[in-house]
Amino acid sequence: MDKLKKKGSDEVSYNDDYLSNDNLNINWYPGHMKKTKELVQNNLKLVDVVIELLDARIPLSSKNPDIDKLVGSKPRIVLLNKSDLCKKEDLDEWVQYYLNLGIKAIPINAMNGNGINKVISECREVSKETMEKFIQKGRKARAIRIMIVGVPNVGKSSLINKLSGKKSTQTGDRPGITKGKQWVKIKGDMELLDTPGILWPKFDNQEVAVNLAFTRAIKDEILDIETLGLKLIERISDLAPEDLIKRYKIDEVGPQPIDTMEAIGKKRGFLVGKNELDYTRIALTVLNEFREGKIGNITLEKPSNISENLEK
Repeated sequence: MDKLKKKGSDEVSYNDDYLSNDNLNINWYPGHMKKTKELVQNNLKLVDVVIELLDARIPLSSKNPDIDKLVGSKPRIVLLNKSDLCKKEDLDEWVQYYLNLGIKAIPINAMNGNGINKVISECREVSKETMEKFIQKGRKARAIRIMIVGVPNVGKSSLINKLSGKKSTQTGDRPGITKGKQWVKIKGDMELLDTPGILWPKFDNQEVAVNLAFTRAIKDEILDIETLGLKLIERISDLAPEDLIKRYKIDEVGPQPIDTMEAIGKKRGFLVGKNELDYTRIALTVLNEFREGKIGNITLEKPSNISENLEK
């Protein structure tokens, strides 16, 4: 490994410069995402309500900055998905933040359906004025039309399946599963226009890009997994060190992220040969266990971070 250099048979040093923001060099904008943005623009006039689906662990990073401009004054609901992986007090902060903006934010779990009934009732509420005007014009009542937007792997397909009460779309823990436009009938005489996930042309803020990589909105296959895992260990060491200690049964978080990474590897017995640690396996384990909530309920962003992150 270039970044993890052996100094002896079992001693490893880490080049701290490798932790700088530019090392992952995330700059990703597949062609289908450009097409999806155009799809949203072209079909927005057909819908009554826009559901913006965010990852509750990273509401800022999982928010597409193009959405505000695209949606404009169209009625919008924010859903904080994967809320089961966050602490309640952190969720409450985000709900209040959006309330201050005049937007209803609803914590949900798209996998088990928690919060789905609130989503349906809120869609009815925010579209009430539009539906009343529709009828006042002497036109026949129709289903409320909804569009869901969100970055890849945020849980759109799972949400649609819960809203429709059946398996209408393909799901998977890989970004980019949903490929094209789909109209889906959902509960309460509503229709939903699904779109693939959208990312933006470039990541001006690499911290945002790394947060998306932590939650697998960006494919692991295009990243340096060892560095990504190390960055996650560094972040959790700052936010919730006790969770790392408890999960991996280590004595303490080390003075450097690499020390903690090696302690985890030794506890788990992740070795190649007699003395060399398997850093790839350590990184993948920490990443996957964070994504599954096994390390603890950890929110990587809070409303207090917003001005700081946007101004970087």
